[in-house]
Amino acid sequence: MGVIKYLGHSFFEITLTGLDGAVKNILIDPWVENPLSPVKVGDYRDRRIDYVIVTHDHGDHMGNAIELAKATGATLIGIYETALYAEERGVKAVGGNIGGALKISDVEVVLTPATHSSTRGSPTGVIVHGRDLTVYHAGDTGLFSEMALIGELYRPDVAMLPIGGHFTMGIREAVKAVELIKPKIAIPMHYNTFPLIQADPEEFKRLVEAKTGVKVVVLKPGGTLTYP
Repeated sequence: MGVIKYLGHSFFEITLTGLDGAVKNILIDPWVENPLSPVKVGDYRDRRIDYVIVTHDHGDHMGNAIELAKATGATLIGIYETALYAEERGVKAVGGNIGGALKISDVEVVLTPATHSSTRGSPTGVIVHGRDLTVYHAGDTGLFSEMALIGELYRPDVAMLPIGGHFTMGIREAVKAVELIKPKIAIPMHYNTFPLIQADPEEFKRLVEAKTGVKVVVLKPGGTLTYP
């Protein structure tokens, strides 16, 4: 059984069974201080976190990643240049590039393309695959046709997709992304954190479920989805 907790903006906490049979706790894009976050950095100091994954180095995604990795002993995973930046600050890190699975034994992590910008290295999305759950966190991205290949190759159970527009896909593009990826469940993210990315997740849900067989789960910050 896997658990996905939404913590505002693009910040998720994932609990799943790793390929080694052990429970893994993973943070993705941990901007803990985002305006919608129900948690604080200190909430993680006495918790076991195995991996902190960063899709790109913009402040609203890199967020508190280095602080959290230091506090918990977690390994940071990201594009090579971002991982190198973390290592220079005393953090254990695995840096890779867009392509095949990274050489990590207990979970499968694949960095995928994202159409966006970043300061260090390329922006990415990420596939995280364990025994009981495969998720696709798209990071910050516009729509691109190769999302169909991500769906075909990795068959994510859950896709977390930005819907806020301006910096990423808006609702129209995110609906098409769901059609291309074909996950079992889609979760909207990267919306309503600040005025430029205002969007209605219920409109996204209505359009996706009218056009596809994909279920949309709208999570409020602090809300969880248990899969299956």
